[in-house]
Amino acid sequence: MATWQDGPGTLRIGARHRVPLEVAASYSARTRGLLRRDGIDGAMLLTPAASVHTFRMRFAIDVAYLDRDLRVLAVVTMRPGRLGRPRLRSRHVLEAEAGAMAAWGLRPGTTVNVDVPGRLTRG
Repeated sequence: MATWQDGPGTLRIGARHRVPLEVAASYSARTRGLLRRDGIDGAMLLTPAASVHTFRMRFAIDVAYLDRDLRVLAVVTMRPGRLGRPRLRSRHVLEAEAGAMAAWGLRPGTTVNVDVPGRLTRG
């Protein structure tokens, strides 16, 4: 099982999409998440995580719930001020600006890959 650390990476979705990624693995990074931001260039991976909220967020986000193999279980769009429903098999949560995941072709059943400096994590 991979040991995750805070920092930059790349999200790979199929052969066509490479997306800048921020990994939030520590408690403080997961708690801070996308708060106090006006947007994000790419995506943020919260790990471990089974649910999220958008209280005090400034913009709507797409949320993908991922299992331990980085397979997408569900994708939802959340407006600010919402509490996401926990997903039983979710081990990671991927966040991006609303509409981004549809543009990347991310949907339930898709497996993503995460490249971080010094390590490749494949779903």
